[in-house]
Amino acid sequence: MENKIGERIFKTKLLSSLEKVFCDEECIYFETKKASMLLNERYSFQFAFMMQGERLDDVSFQINSTIKDYISIRLVESVPSQMPCYFNHDNNILRNKPGLYPDVLVKIPEKIRLLNNQWRSIWITIEPNCNIKAGTYEIEINMNQNDLTLIKDTFSIEIIDAKLPEQKLIYTNWIHYDCISTYYNLEIFSEEHWIKIEEFIKVAAKYGMNMILTPLFTPPLDTEIGKERPTVQLIDVFKNGEKFDFCFKKLKRFIDLCLKNGIKHFEFAPLFTQWGSKYTPKIIANENGKIKRIFGWDMLANSDEYRNFLNQFLPKLIEFINLENLQKNSWFHISDEPSLNDIENYEYAYNLLNTYIKDFNTLDALSNYDFYEKGYVKYPVVATNHIEEFIENNVNNLWAYYCCVQHIDVSNRFFNMPSHRNRILGMQLFKYNIKGFLHWGYNFWYSQFSKYPINPYIVSDAGCGFPSGDSYVVYPAEDGINISLRLEVFFDAIQDLRALQLLETKIGKEKVLEIIENECEITFKNYKHSSSWLLSTREKINELIKNL
Repeated sequence: MENKIGERIFKTKLLSSLEKVFCDEECIYFETKKASMLLNERYSFQFAFMMQGERLDDVSFQINSTIKDYISIRLVESVPSQMPCYFNHDNNILRNKPGLYPDVLVKIPEKIRLLNNQWRSIWITIEPNCNIKAGTYEIEINMNQNDLTLIKDTFSIEIIDAKLPEQKLIYTNWIHYDCISTYYNLEIFSEEHWIKIEEFIKVAAKYGMNMILTPLFTPPLDTEIGKERPTVQLIDVFKNGEKFDFCFKKLKRFIDLCLKNGIKHFEFAPLFTQWGSKYTPKIIANENGKIKRIFGWDMLANSDEYRNFLNQFLPKLIEFINLENLQKNSWFHISDEPSLNDIENYEYAYNLLNTYIKDFNTLDALSNYDFYEKGYVKYPVVATNHIEEFIENNVNNLWAYYCCVQHIDVSNRFFNMPSHRNRILGMQLFKYNIKGFLHWGYNFWYSQFSKYPINPYIVSDAGCGFPSGDSYVVYPAEDGINISLRLEVFFDAIQDLRALQLLETKIGKEKVLEIIENECEITFKNYKHSSSWLLSTREKINELIKNL
């Protein structure tokens, strides 16, 4: 839409949530002016705008609709990226150069400033929470300067009389509690820190996370070998010679807080170091009234000292789990991302733990089938670029994950990737009956290897360690948390999965697959690179749900 007022020209476009509006290029995307959603779904779209002419101040936005009480708007702000991708990227990207990338959704100011020939957008979210009757509703978006309407447009949403089923997918996105402490300058596990932790857990649960990384001891993850991350340890340890006592008070508080906010599953941080399970995690103890580190990089995993420690700790932990009735909801990690070169170390760690945790769920991010074939991991969390062998062998308890390494062909959510590459994951998880999904970077606001803290509004690539968008999906804010558009789109993928599961109960899985694979077979590496196709396919799903 276009409107001319005086010497200025105003342009707008209504866009889906799958488009990224860059301020320095023409907005050539096809418009999306209508859509549908279910009663308990969350739906987002964008109002993109630009002005040609002299700078204009005091611009505001207004929503007019009979359902406006269930509509929120946020401003899409750009974040700098020095490292948008690796040198050997594929072609399914938007850009490969450093620059400004639209990502963070911020509370919209009362007034904003328009600059000449720069496209921007606001993010509009409809969240009826089953409080609106089924039907079609118009949403008018006005862009104003004081009392003057500069331009306006209208979006139509049909709310279908059906509900998404409860989420079956177990989903975890690792919260880094030390990053929260560092950014806000809070003492770890002070009352102020607990308040902030709960804020981040609430947001995580709202966006589909129902499993949480639980730091019994400081997670031995993304830490430079020989160095330390800040101590984040929920178990108080008391050492008296070779004997240990344990206090579970903090762990109890953490679990109660999570359960209150909708988290159902607890994954205990790995009990051996990342990249080979060769060493012990950082563990702090009170020994004779002095606080000291008793384990870490300087202690081998197969040491008598650590074996003695685990032989005393694990029975007490299991006793606590049983007392809290968390047997079915407790998950154990051994070591993150082991390679075949590490299989002997991993086998040792597994045998050491198995005496105590053989009746519990175990999971680890890995790429090699041998670890599962030998029985070391009940729930293999497999890199999406290595998952074919597990699928071919009909692994029942299959999970998936991706991180920075999964950047060729497969789904991911870097700044420079089109959002359909993020959202297609829902259909992939559905096709292959994937039980869970893991990602490591909910709020990793450190450099690679946790060498120093970063400001995620300025440094988006972990100090040029990972492509921008790999290490976090939320931003800290003084009055809450700012969400990335990538997290919004990822939640859409989860909603797609639930919609497909709903339709499956009505027409069977084979027919659902025929619909979503009408133009292209879907695998983890193969899918149609098209936002319009993905949106139209979801509309077909909604229409069938409505008619049935």
